[in-house]
Amino acid sequence: MRDNGYKNAAYAIAELMDNSIQAGATTVQLLCADREAQVEQRARKRLHQVAVLDNGSGMDADTLQIALQFGNGTHLNPEQQTGMGRFGMGLPSASISQCQRVDVWSWTDGVESALHSYIDLPEINAGRLRHLPEPQQEPLPSVWRTAAGKDAFGTSGTLVVWSNVDRVLWRTSRALIDNSEELIGRMYRYWINDGRVSILLKSFLYEEPDLILHERRAKPNDPLYLMSNTSCPAPFDTKPMFRPFPNEGENEVALTVRFRNQDHPVKVKFSIATEEARDSGGGQSTGSLPFGQHAGRNLGVSVVRAGRELELDPAWATSYEPRERWWGVEIAFEPGLDELFGVSNNKQSARNLAEAAKIDTGALIKEHGGSITAARAALRDEEDPIEPLLEIVHRVQTNIKQMRNMIQTQAEGRRRRVRHAEATVEAQATDAVRKRQQEGHRGRSDADEDRPAAERKADVAEQLEHLGHSPELAKELAAETIDKGLKYRMEVASLEGGAFFSVQPRGGVLLVTLNTDHPAYSLLLGARDPKDLPEDPDKLKERLLSAQSGLEMMLFAWARYEDEQPSDQRRIAQNIRYDWGRMAEAFLSSRL
Repeated sequence: MRDNGYKNAAYAIAELMDNSIQAGATTVQLLCADREAQVEQRARKRLHQVAVLDNGSGMDADTLQIALQFGNGTHLNPEQQTGMGRFGMGLPSASISQCQRVDVWSWTDGVESALHSYIDLPEINAGRLRHLPEPQQEPLPSVWRTAAGKDAFGTSGTLVVWSNVDRVLWRTSRALIDNSEELIGRMYRYWINDGRVSILLKSFLYEEPDLILHERRAKPNDPLYLMSNTSCPAPFDTKPMFRPFPNEGENEVALTVRFRNQDHPVKVKFSIATEEARDSGGGQSTGSLPFGQHAGRNLGVSVVRAGRELELDPAWATSYEPRERWWGVEIAFEPGLDELFGVSNNKQSARNLAEAAKIDTGALIKEHGGSITAARAALRDEEDPIEPLLEIVHRVQTNIKQMRNMIQTQAEGRRRRVRHAEATVEAQATDAVRKRQQEGHRGRSDADEDRPAAERKADVAEQLEHLGHSPELAKELAAETIDKGLKYRMEVASLEGGAFFSVQPRGGVLLVTLNTDHPAYSLLLGARDPKDLPEDPDKLKERLLSAQSGLEMMLFAWARYEDEQPSDQRRIAQNIRYDWGRMAEAFLSSRL
């Protein structure tokens, strides 16, 4: 029973806090007591005992007896499965996973009437404790009353104390609090943010309980970064770092899942980093800044059950890609779907959802004629238990892909703004166009240059926003393009189909968009920022040779395209090649 799968002490502590919140507590304290010990002939502080105190409804003798029994509890009835509790394992299993003795005091009519019981593993092993002790009225130890403060004890409440903490990973109370704070703040972010519960973290010396070493309140840790006043470092501690995706009020998808002949609501929310967050580095990578590192620790999809996070599953993200930290997803459901989602009895994961996430829903739907209904029907025929989760997973995967594309577009735009402090390729290409215009050559887009600048900017901004830029940045880039008199703007995005690039005339400007999904992009243009080029001469040579080979392969592909044309179309393809070659000569000459 001690090896029951709690990831660490912070998750075990969260089980106790679940009980506190389930009991209606508005204040919960995590109290960590150090004692000085001789370690390698030096006096050092070592974690001695851990306690969780709340002002919840407390327990009478019968309830306290049940709470310390394995596999028993007060929320086992299906009709009562509306809160955090359910499995009847939390208090005893979480406690003995970290310590060898757990004591519980609980009171319903003043702390002086507190009832006490305990589990002691050495006594069980020695045969001295063959059944749970009957709860007896017993005063709370003075050490906890002093450390918690007299105002912490209401008319009702519960105190759980761990002793002989032999399996807690962290050796000091400070380390335990530091490593638990972000997790606790993330698990109970909605409760803390709404003011429904306040969680206080304290450490002190056991022999001097009135001397508090560290004390702070847990702040919400929102992996979607849509909350204000959170644990995120400045400047995003008091304001959101992300914005709703795709737009305000449109980032929440409400789904209805049919399970066991009943309908259950599931909500999925999405968020993406603001331009301010991505541009706050002042030339430095924002991922290396404190708020970027904070986002890196909140990588993945947040799975929330009954308003409390079960886990932040990193399997949905590409862990080695630093840009993954700039999106957020949350899947929220109620306990009635525990079996479908595969919620573990220690409430640390949703196994079935994690398995469903491994399915390539796009390929599965394509296999069934592009219909998710048909794909679900096929899984239903196979009696696949994951079938009801398919639409949820598909929505999440689709939106993550869109957010990744937008984040890449933002990054490319940022690179170009930094890189193009001098004359841009667009400006050089514009010069080549102006010369052709003077020679009497006209293009379809040229007529729009006579329209009012405001209209042209609006047209360009609309397309830039469609490609993934935020509305604010799209307007800024469009204004820059029109005000500088540029004829071209280079963008990047994920494009449907097999084209390497697209051309869209907007407001007298030719928007050329490179397809990031095309193999030629990474091969030929993946290092458009000089900082991305390898410093090692041999690796740089290898990169250049690879780009040269890629260019040659593109030419071979065109040659084959001409070769496969019907005889009446081959001359047209050849003429296109001739015309493009002459145009390229004129444009490349403008760089000399």
